[in-house]
Amino acid sequence: MRIFACVVAATAIAVLGAGNAFADAEAGQGYFSVMGTYIDDDDARQADDGINGFQIGMGYAPNEAWNVELFLTMAELEGTSSSDYDQGQLGLGVDLQRVFRRAEKFSPYLHVGLGYFQVSPAGANPTLEGASYSAGAGFLLDLGDSNVALRGDWTHRMDSAYPNEDLRDNLFSLGLQIPFGPKARKWSDADGDGVEDASDRCPNTPAGARVDMYGCELDSDGDGVKDSKDQCPNTPAGTKVDAVGCAIPPVDGDDDKDGVLNSKDQCPNTPAGAQVDIKGCEIKEEIQLHGVNFQTNSDRLLPGAEVYLDEAAATLKKNPTIKVEVAGYTDSQGAAEYNEGLSMRRAQTVHDYLVSKGVADDRMSVRGYGEANPIASNETAEGRAENRRVTLRILDR
Repeated sequence: MRIFACVVAATAIAVLGAGNAFADAEAGQGYFSVMGTYIDDDDARQADDGINGFQIGMGYAPNEAWNVELFLTMAELEGTSSSDYDQGQLGLGVDLQRVFRRAEKFSPYLHVGLGYFQVSPAGANPTLEGASYSAGAGFLLDLGDSNVALRGDWTHRMDSAYPNEDLRDNLFSLGLQIPFGPKARKWSDADGDGVEDASDRCPNTPAGARVDMYGCELDSDGDGVKDSKDQCPNTPAGTKVDAVGCAIPPVDGDDDKDGVLNSKDQCPNTPAGAQVDIKGCEIKEEIQLHGVNFQTNSDRLLPGAEVYLDEAAATLKKNPTIKVEVAGYTDSQGAAEYNEGLSMRRAQTVHDYLVSKGVADDRMSVRGYGEANPIASNETAEGRAENRRVTLRILDR
């Protein structure tokens, strides 16, 4: 009867002191348990089996898988009718429990324990002391929405209190368990970006996206578009981009109002009203034809000359009021009369090409100057090359 009263009192204390705890201890929480025990004792004890003990436990759950528990067991055994050998038992120890499916309603566990065991025989017999070793299994069953769990436990115990003899008992316990204290904060990462939800400033990052230490998606090229949406991932710094991270073409203009867009204007500050070539540079006394060269002693153009003649044709068509003289020149080598004829033929070749590109014939006259008016020394190969030229001299605007 005293055993039953102790169990009832301990249970009442546990329930009243549990507060708003949950039924099964979670990681980081402590717990209190109290159970009545049926003892199937070793025959050598010469005592009757029965519900003659109880167990109180105080434990802690360091993580989801394990509990560590300090326990106190007490029992009063009555001797068999043949022995009349009554005895009291006291046990103190520590249990290590492996808990399975802690978060579910029914949670089984396995346990092993080590402790101190004391037997106090009735009468004048001395108290016996020794170590105890135990192993077993149990379960926790949440009781609805309450803060109490039903706990059942089987323990196989061996003790060395009796001299030169290890006795073995089986203990079957049933009672209640109540957790207490704050539970450990669980690590969670809902969007799977590797940053814990509690620290994640961008909680809905797309799957697979690279993120910074705050869980926010990276913008590797710094254009303001996150990498997962950036279709042009290597945009140069400072470039204006669209919604998918690609450069927005600049809106072109003509700041100096010369008819040449800024993006193509090589002379962006031309004076207002000046006539310019297709590169936006002012036309002064001549339109130079750099790159227009001929075969030796021939009026046949060398490959590549057409590019420069096409630019000249475009400039003349851009400025339809300009009239020019197509002037041909040679170096000083060879007879002067021959050179004059050669320069005339080369100027005529340029004239004919410009006409073929749409420049009106009546805007151009042709003249060969031979070796006159050199612009460089004829004493060097480089100078002679500069003197062999065709230019467009401005006659009228």
